[in-house]
Amino acid sequence: MTEREKMLAGYLYDCGDTELLTQWHKAKDLVRDYNQANSADKEEKDRILDELLGGRGKNLWITAPFYADYGNNIYFGNNCEVNMNCTFLDDNKIVIGNNALIAPNVQIYTAFHPTNAIERFGLPKEDGSFEFCKTQTAPVTIGDNVWIGGGVIIMPGVTIGNNVVIGAGSVVTKDIPDNVIAFGNPCRVMRENK
Repeated sequence: MTEREKMLAGYLYDCGDTELLTQWHKAKDLVRDYNQANSADKEEKDRILDELLGGRGKNLWITAPFYADYGNNIYFGNNCEVNMNCTFLDDNKIVIGNNALIAPNVQIYTAFHPTNAIERFGLPKEDGSFEFCKTQTAPVTIGDNVWIGGGVIIMPGVTIGNNVVIGAGSVVTKDIPDNVIAFGNPCRVMRENK
């Protein structure tokens, strides 16, 4: 099993793997180009997004700056908007449905590390240095017609249902069902969204 296959399966993997680092650097260069593209140059931005993302529907708007780890694990449906300064750590899949609104400073994480330092780093080498830290992942899925408020943090393994509003500043640690408004730290369902 390759390190990429381990990564997407949720097993501990080595993020210092050559294949993964190659894609990581490619994504960083594409993100840099996207963030530096002229704001009105839709053709160039679309070209970069087609090369960066795993897939996307029609009418995707991402306001720069935008940040991603690998890029090719991010999938958008139709009619989605991502506002400025969002970070998607797509070490596993991030799948976003149709008609999503993602406010500024939203962070979506799919990666996490063992809490035990020895499991995270291994034993130090003779020179005192460490290998890349070991990482695990879990995918994030966001349904259709979802509005994610400003500064929200979505943790690995979370699924957010359809027709959901997540209030600004929330930390989403558990799944959120369809048709609700949820907010808080930790994020909790507060009422139905009619």
